[in-house]
Amino acid sequence: MSENTLRATRIFPVTPVAAVVGATAAAIAIWAVATTAGAELTVSFGPGQPIQKITIVNVVIAALVGSLAGWGFLILLRAFTAKARAIWTVTAIVAALLSLAGPLSAIASAGTKASLVAMHLAVATVLIVVLRRTTPT
Repeated sequence: MSENTLRATRIFPVTPVAAVVGATAAAIAIWAVATTAGAELTVSFGPGQPIQKITIVNVVIAALVGSLAGWGFLILLRAFTAKARAIWTVTAIVAALLSLAGPLSAIASAGTKASLVAMHLAVATVLIVVLRRTTPT
């Protein structure tokens, strides 16, 4: 005689808030590693333009604005189409790739550009992976 034993496990639901917080935390982690390693993280967006220092406040605001915009767009798509997940995913990937134009076109050191690209990709990756899980196919 065999018995099936059900094991009670606590599963935390994946939420959009977790996506936003996780994406922001990923950007902060990369910023912290870069600045601890001695990177100055300063950029200019053209000759004669002022040099801007990338602070933790800049990182948090940029990650939150991008993440909340992505979540908002997903909410809108859910309201108007049954294919919200697929449309949102393609749009999010395209937006992530387009967002790389900022750091890649900036006047900055290679290390700064690499750090900024890593932050953009980390935010996009966390957001896309986690928000996709919050939406049925």
